[in-house]
Amino acid sequence: MTYLLSAQSDADLPDMYPRYMAYLESVRDRFPSSALALAASGWYFDFSDHRCPHDAWLESVAISELGTGRRGESRTLSMTVRLLGAYHDGYIEFHYPQVFSYRLNVPDGGNGHRDWRYDEFRLSENGRLLHEIEWYGSQLQGRG
Repeated sequence: MTYLLSAQSDADLPDMYPRYMAYLESVRDRFPSSALALAASGWYFDFSDHRCPHDAWLESVAISELGTGRRGESRTLSMTVRLLGAYHDGYIEFHYPQVFSYRLNVPDGGNGHRDWRYDEFRLSENGRLLHEIEWYGSQLQGRG
């Protein structure tokens, strides 16, 4: 279940936010502490706060695959996402030190990703942290 992404938030974001906070509280013991602190902070979803990623623009995504072991055979993926803040007065970076899966989908990249619309952290079915990001451009799918 998603809480803040467009299918839900287009209806009424103020009603969805308390449900999302209740979800975070319900999984508090299984949630990575740093992600919980970020998602539950007072500023993260405050669109007037310059640290909030809402309306930020993607600058870069860097994916690294580092190896350990005698031959580097044990591989670990990591990812860093860099955003230009919505007020264009600073950058926001997300670093994911251990990535188990990822999916990037841009239906029409002619104008870039456009604005970071909504995002949410939640646990996947196997208990791993999932950070789902919805870009404004993804809402343009099917429009010409």
